[in-house]
Amino acid sequence: MPLKDFRQARLNNKTVLLRVDYNVPLLGTKILDDNRIRESIPTIQALLKKNCRIVIISHLGRPEGQIIKSMSLRPIAKALQKLLKKRVHFIGSTISPAVQTYCRKSPPGSIILLENLRFYKEEEKNDLSFAEKLSRLAEVYVDDAFGCAHRAHASIHAITRYLPSYAGLLLQKEVASLEPLLHDMQFPVTMIIGGAKIDTKIDLIKSFAGRVDHFIMGGGIANTFLAAKGCQLGTSLVEKDKLEVARDIETTIRRHRKNLHLPDDYLIASKISNFVLVTRASGKKIPANRKILDIGPSSTKKFASIITRSKTIIWNGPMGVTEYRPFRQGTKQIALAIAKATANGALSVLGGGDTVDALKTLHLSKNLFSHVSTGGGAMLEYLQNGTLPGLEVLQK
Repeated sequence: MPLKDFRQARLNNKTVLLRVDYNVPLLGTKILDDNRIRESIPTIQALLKKNCRIVIISHLGRPEGQIIKSMSLRPIAKALQKLLKKRVHFIGSTISPAVQTYCRKSPPGSIILLENLRFYKEEEKNDLSFAEKLSRLAEVYVDDAFGCAHRAHASIHAITRYLPSYAGLLLQKEVASLEPLLHDMQFPVTMIIGGAKIDTKIDLIKSFAGRVDHFIMGGGIANTFLAAKGCQLGTSLVEKDKLEVARDIETTIRRHRKNLHLPDDYLIASKISNFVLVTRASGKKIPANRKILDIGPSSTKKFASIITRSKTIIWNGPMGVTEYRPFRQGTKQIALAIAKATANGALSVLGGGDTVDALKTLHLSKNLFSHVSTGGGAMLEYLQNGTLPGLEVLQK
């Protein structure tokens, strides 16, 4: 998908409205993961070289049109300033005439971060009037927020009606990294699906059913597939209203003569805790007072063997409850198998907030993989549809 590149535009001495995704986890005012902020730095630095004024806009959390102090972007401004080693001016507003004047009259090289876009309910409604007011802040628009590209929101979609619009470096990198999965995959292809819920991944699995050689299921999603096959899983997380969906997905995969792999042994415990007796179980029935919290060593070995023989690997979602130490081993071994395959020439693409969090918890570098996407939902929708609302408006 060819996107308009801001580096080809005449930006000297102009004011640029830069949409980023700074929706990062906070504990009070402490940023728990600054990866999305770091990923925006190359575009900011490239704009600074063009002698621009940079007005940065983003959202944080789900304030739903209310001003909520804990969702202010003020802590983000401090973190960005530290990373850039350059002054970042934070303004606790967004579209007032005073802010518009300040942004347009700041000296070239200035960096301004405005307050949370979602303090305005018009943002998520893709409101044209709100987008037009945003456009008064600058002369050119650059979108570098891949994690939001699947949302037709005012600062992503409607804004492009009012300003010359371009893609930032992160947005371009994401599309370039994901596009081969749509058109040019090397076989065998393995897709690893984990996490708790099946809902967001149904369409992805179905759209790849004829192109993926091996589907590996872990986490709570695997439980739902196992329950659909008649397994009795005690108190494990199972989406009982999705059993028929799981059966339908398995039928679709089998119809395409592809392989669905489910765990056949598990780590079980009576509760989710760092301090609990963990035992191994296998077969179609586990004790009524126990729950599956990770894949077992036999399943881990089987899955790793498939992964290391693969040439293309797509991973979304952990194999167990990685927030707790006793249930990290399955996810760790799967990640190491993907890293080994990558080192041997495979293309590996990872996505989803839970997957990225797991890598951080396990102290595994993103550099072990071909690409780690900054967008969970955006990555899934792009792979399903081959496009996104925020990309369509930036095409050449």
